[in-house]
Parts: sequence; C-alpha cells; structure tokens
Amino acid sequence: MDGSAAVLERYLRERIALTVPLGVRVAEASPECVRLSAPLAANINHSGTVFGGSAAAVATLAAWSLLHLRLAAAGISARTVIQRSQMEYDRPVTGDFEAHCRLTDPLIWERFTGMLARRGRARLSLQATLYCAGQSVGRFEGEFVALGAAYATPDPAEP
Repeated sequence: MDGSAAVLERYLRERIALTVPLGVRVAEASPECVRLSAPLAANINHSGTVFGGSAAAVATLAAWSLLHLRLAAAGISARTVIQRSQMEYDRPVTGDFEAHCRLTDPLIWERFTGMLARRGRARLSLQATLYCAGQSVGRFEGEFVALGAAYATPDPAEP
C-alpha cells in the first residue's frame, strides 16, 4: 500500500465507522482512481455470497473517496454528501471483492468546480464498478453534493 492509500484508509477507519466491520482496505488512492477492497467473510449473507448492502456501501465509499481526494488535491474545502444512488448487480459476488472509481471526463470536473466556486454548492455524478475474481459483477452510480463554507455545518470532530 502506498502512502496516499494508507492515509485514505486511516481517514476512512477513523471517520466512517462502517468501514471497520466491512473490512474495507484501500488498494489504490489518487485523484485519478480509487480502488477499495473488502473480504467476503466480513460481508457474507445467508446464501454464502456478499450481502448487497455491503457491496453498495463499498462502492459508495469508493466514489465518495475519489471526490474527497480530488477536492483535497485541488485545495477545495467542502463537505460532501451523497444525494442519490443506484446499484445494479450482474451476478452474485462469491468472494473478496473490489470497487473501482475513476472520473473519466475532465470537463465534468471543471464544470463541477466552477459551479462550486460560483454558487457554493455543486453536484457530481460518479460511477464505480464492482469486481470479484477479476470480473465485473456490478455497477454503482451516485450523485454527490459538495457544500462550500457558506452551506457547510461545522464538523464536531475537526478543531
């Protein structure tokens, strides 16, 4: 695990409690790509496959993490929340799995940051793909909202 992955993993474990029981690990973390992994054992359902809610949570975390890292790299301070999401499963997840998220269109990012600067809030749709044993097993799409200082509520965990 490189330094940025370790930093993100520590942040997720300290600030997003769900990551611990899900067994989420950060395989890659950069403003270009986030890859999170999770074990079957911590997310198993009654059928011996990954519980759909666990898979959706890991995919959501991958997308949220990409947005978090891109904002930090751009020096933009904003609170980010998910507004809506959709998850599609192509096949059962039968083992340890990963969620990959990339922002593929730089123009979308430019429009997002421009709107955030002008209005103090902006929305961004992100997609993540779930993989198990190297094969795509599902897709996530979520719309995230970034709130600038004028809209943000103070985080009691920050000084």
